[in-house]
Amino acid sequence: MTSAGSDPAHSHHSNVWARTTDLRVVRGHGCDVVDVNGHEYLDFTAGIAAASTGHAHPKVVQAIADQAAKFVHAQLNVYTHDLIEPLSDELAHITPESIDTFFYANSSDEVMETAIKVAKHATGRHNVVVFDGAFHGRTLLTMAMSSSRAIDRAGYGPFPPGVFVAPFPDPHVSDQEAEISRALRGLDRLLQTQVVPEEVAAIVIEPVISERGYIPTPKGFITGLAERCREYGILFVADEVQSGFGRTGRMFAIEEHDVEPDMLCMAKGIASGFPFAALGMRRSIDDTWRTGSQGGSANGNPIGCAAALATIEVLTEPGFLDNVQARGRQLIDALRELQQLDGAMRYVRGRGLMVATEFDSPERAEAIVQHCLDESNVILMMAGTRNRTIRWMPPLVVTSAEIDRAVKAFSDAIRATG
Repeated sequence: MTSAGSDPAHSHHSNVWARTTDLRVVRGHGCDVVDVNGHEYLDFTAGIAAASTGHAHPKVVQAIADQAAKFVHAQLNVYTHDLIEPLSDELAHITPESIDTFFYANSSDEVMETAIKVAKHATGRHNVVVFDGAFHGRTLLTMAMSSSRAIDRAGYGPFPPGVFVAPFPDPHVSDQEAEISRALRGLDRLLQTQVVPEEVAAIVIEPVISERGYIPTPKGFITGLAERCREYGILFVADEVQSGFGRTGRMFAIEEHDVEPDMLCMAKGIASGFPFAALGMRRSIDDTWRTGSQGGSANGNPIGCAAALATIEVLTEPGFLDNVQARGRQLIDALRELQQLDGAMRYVRGRGLMVATEFDSPERAEAIVQHCLDESNVILMMAGTRNRTIRWMPPLVVTSAEIDRAVKAFSDAIRATG
């Protein structure tokens, strides 16, 4: 997909990036971005659900600027800084009750790798169970844990051993209770035929399956996983890299399930898109971690901490998450109305402002995304194993009027491409 504002023939930038657009953006505010030619676009991707408070939120910008003027880097093996404890206190307040200790990293991949290292260290076990269609990152280990798209793994193997993939409930089956039971039986069979549960360190699940196409994990399935973790002494790891920090209308999507995770992986929205990540865990797990066995030059950097503290301040303002829920309902209701007009839109699903529309072919979905960009200056992007799903993940500060504008562009695109 292309648009004005780039000259790829003379670029020294790697071409490995699969691009939704060829826009070169110079600034942004709220849900809008402006390219080098001065054209303004409504951004409903938010940096793939990272710009939680929108582009250049004044509180986040001010916090980053103020901290940069004091000092930029503190390597935590040498000395700590004055924002580490305040951020840890804030995270302990907003995360599930079981999570009370935090390790800081720079990216989602790093924090997921760290979670598996800690789980192995704490349990003395060497294997991990993940689920079909999940996405957990792009390092060798996290690629081994991911199965949303084969292209993400092609040419990179062999991968680290000890990763076992269990079935995930098919969201398209009408009898969901029976489908959840089928998937849990598949997990039980895996634990009987491929790896004994006494050798499994962790079960890792996304409360909303992200790259497969924003599929909410059913409550009964989460409950079943938690029960098996308790029975076998397996650590329950919630990957909230995309779904965390208000994206679903709750601070964390796992809250919907009345389950207390042992570990919680956080990134993306934690610092409004600034490179920063955190692993939350039970203190009892952290206490097993050998001092000096994990670290990093920029982990817990002061600017990232400042951005995260400012982000949390915005997200916890009275009524903020209520608005996320209201805008999510507005969006899903509008999309379901459009679904009645075009049979090619097979499914509308999601939680809060983590919404997907799945079409009957990738060609149709791509044509709609391109039309929204070219004709309405609205940025959407694709997802899904079959690349036929359009995902909606605007900044959480999106207004009712901006939802209406994006839906109007989408409606026009459906009519133009049908």
